[in-house]
Amino acid sequence: MNAANIAVVTGANRGIGLETARQLAKLGWQVVLTSRDPDKGNQAASRLGEQGLTVDALQLDVTDRKSCAAAHQWLAQRFDHIDALINNAGIMIDPQGVPALDLSSDVLRQTLETNLFGVLNVTQALAPLLRGSRRARVVNLSSGLGQLTDMQAGTPAYRMSKTALNALTRILAAELAPGVKVNAMCPGWVRTDMGGPQGERSVEQGADTAVWLATLPDDGPTGGYFRDRKPIPW
Repeated sequence: MNAANIAVVTGANRGIGLETARQLAKLGWQVVLTSRDPDKGNQAASRLGEQGLTVDALQLDVTDRKSCAAAHQWLAQRFDHIDALINNAGIMIDPQGVPALDLSSDVLRQTLETNLFGVLNVTQALAPLLRGSRRARVVNLSSGLGQLTDMQAGTPAYRMSKTALNALTRILAAELAPGVKVNAMCPGWVRTDMGGPQGERSVEQGADTAVWLATLPDDGPTGGYFRDRKPIPW
């Protein structure tokens, strides 16, 4: 089966990922939402289906290369291409207030496994399907906490992982040009399980720039870093 526009959103059983899937499906896209827990993914897809939206669920652990390969196989059996990959899956597990000098190497390693290696794993696995599209887009969910121009103390593992993700974004944009546009975005402080109830933004606002980047026109940017659809410093 092939639809006009096909998107894969990782870590999309809740939060910004789920809202990104919802907004793309509302635009008429065929969306595949992935989650590490298959039950949670199926439940999320069912909720969107009840709204009349076309969404499939796919189990995917972004830290497991075998899982990424299986996801590619599942997708390739149904589609000859994908038009957008939104690398949304991410974690923030830094202990409250821990400084970098006291940061556990295990916490840093786990954070990088998901927030950096996970993005690379998925993008490598799905690159053949992205190259099969006439207008492929990759969107990496980064964070202002990873900006070198305003780097501060606090959540050091998360910050370093997002800075590294920004570098990966630039590298992939160069390697996949001109057929695939790759950009990073900061959603801002969003009211999600990760952001907490005090977040300044709704999930709808947090997902907006991701959807915009996934639907860029042919003359849109690549290798950029955005918030509220506007470029921001690295």
